[in-house]
Amino acid sequence: MNQIMLDIPQYGPWMRVQKADDSCRQLADRHYSRQTVGALQFTRPGDNLVLRTPLGNAFWVTWRGIRDDGLDAWECTHFRNEAPSMYLSSNMIRAAVAATLAEWGPPPPDGIITYVDADKVRSRNPGCCFKAAGFRRIGQSKRRGLVLLQYLEG
Repeated sequence: MNQIMLDIPQYGPWMRVQKADDSCRQLADRHYSRQTVGALQFTRPGDNLVLRTPLGNAFWVTWRGIRDDGLDAWECTHFRNEAPSMYLSSNMIRAAVAATLAEWGPPPPDGIITYVDADKVRSRNPGCCFKAAGFRRIGQSKRRGLVLLQYLEG
């Protein structure tokens, strides 16, 4: 029996998929940041690195494009982990950052950032899994007061 081999880059728990991946869209629909539940498009226009687990129970999106916040950074626009608890979110974030660097090379001067809405997460420490993965709080967004976290190499 022959086995079908696919040329899909894989990084630890992640594999790279297209930005129209249906498993990712369904996970995005269950995330608090989803703007239009059910819409086929779940990524920002522009260059997106979309990663998901083979079973489709977690996904990550890194976006690079023209920013309006003055930062020269790439942004994690989506991360959702519904995988079993043995897949720690902090470890998955580390692997996603490593995959991003492997795909795109060195990050811009302000590194990789993400925003967390402290009012919409069930944590007294918003962004805890990102902090455990090496991100640090550097402020908040001007318009909505979202927690701003940053990852710098080194």
